[in-house]
Amino acid sequence: MNPAAAPMTEPVPPRRRRVPGWAVGMLWVAVAVTVLSTTSYLTGLPQLTSSGTTQSALRLALPIMLAGLGGLWAERAGVVNIGLEGMMILGTWGAAWAGYQWGPWAAVVAAVAFGALGGLVHAVATVTFGVNHIVSGVAINLLGAGLTKYLSTLLFQPVSRNPRESPVVPKFDTYSAQPLGDWLGELEDMQRVGLSDVAGMLRGLVTGVSPLTMLALLLVPVSFLVLWRTSFGLRLRSCGENPVAAESLGVNVYRYKYLAVIASGALAGLGGAALVLQPGQPGYLEGQTGNRGFIGLAAMIFGNWRPGGLLGGSALFGFADALQLRSGGATVHALLYGASLVIAVLVVVQLLRRNWLAVVVGALSATVLYAIYWYTDELPEQLTTYAPQFVTLIVLAVSAQRLRPPAANGVVYRRGEGD
Repeated sequence: MNPAAAPMTEPVPPRRRRVPGWAVGMLWVAVAVTVLSTTSYLTGLPQLTSSGTTQSALRLALPIMLAGLGGLWAERAGVVNIGLEGMMILGTWGAAWAGYQWGPWAAVVAAVAFGALGGLVHAVATVTFGVNHIVSGVAINLLGAGLTKYLSTLLFQPVSRNPRESPVVPKFDTYSAQPLGDWLGELEDMQRVGLSDVAGMLRGLVTGVSPLTMLALLLVPVSFLVLWRTSFGLRLRSCGENPVAAESLGVNVYRYKYLAVIASGALAGLGGAALVLQPGQPGYLEGQTGNRGFIGLAAMIFGNWRPGGLLGGSALFGFADALQLRSGGATVHALLYGASLVIAVLVVVQLLRRNWLAVVVGALSATVLYAIYWYTDELPEQLTTYAPQFVTLIVLAVSAQRLRPPAANGVVYRRGEGD
């Protein structure tokens, strides 16, 4: 055989090794800690990285994270769930009703049950009757607010003498990792640049931790393992990507959508329990969710419908909320400096990639933020109160270009439509 007549084959280019998701997450954690430490040192505000701020941020991030996990389960199955806020409200009422009678664990169980009930209503409307997902979600929000107001007047008012709040609900005992907490406290008090910042943040994560906090954080890796490492999760996610193809392979699409939306409501209800059982909270209060269901939805979108990214988004929103509650305008004002540093780093990255439009937009944004920081001493209280909402808008605007939602998310599905 003539070698010259042999067909020419091009060598297959080597496959680029993808950086593991956990490694990317750890890199972003390192960047965040470095930025906060630098900002704390240059602005003279140790509250940015103190253990108290971190502890508050963790508690405030939990309801957001649980609501986001609820949205993740529903939307991975193809059902948009903007009714998370209403399901959280149902969870807060259920937690207070059961908690003041039988204790904190009963509060958790009741919150999950009430939230799951809201998820069941949403599933019946969207999956069985084909109601538009947004319309059904809005109805769930209105139903949750109205139903809990009626039930509070009926059951709480005779006991608490106030239809807008419940009797005092017993809280979980908290636990601390000792003697690690004491050692980290000594390092934090030394006020060494970098070292004390890291010690303060770690101390906030290992002291004053409740069983509900540990349970909520455990649900993040559990959700990942179930949805991405089991056949059940594969079938559920196929319902959100291509339900017609999933049905042709024998997947009961309706069943998986129902399970996902009910689980979504249960997780949102657990987020309501996290609000009721927070230290310093007497129990249920009307309007207590404060739109955290919507912020949880934003955290899920920021995380690109992945549990790890959702955890990062929840931590960001919880941190912004903790700063404005504990320290007010001065520390939120310092975040402008930190944000300008982060954008400057991103500008350098885009410069290396020769993405000139992103370089120009980033440079202008960093300049504007730094100018606001330089020419003002403190942000008005009216602005700092809405710091989490502002962070939500900014984060969604920045991350909008890299989002990839499930392909059939929000699409009304009818069994047999692929025949």
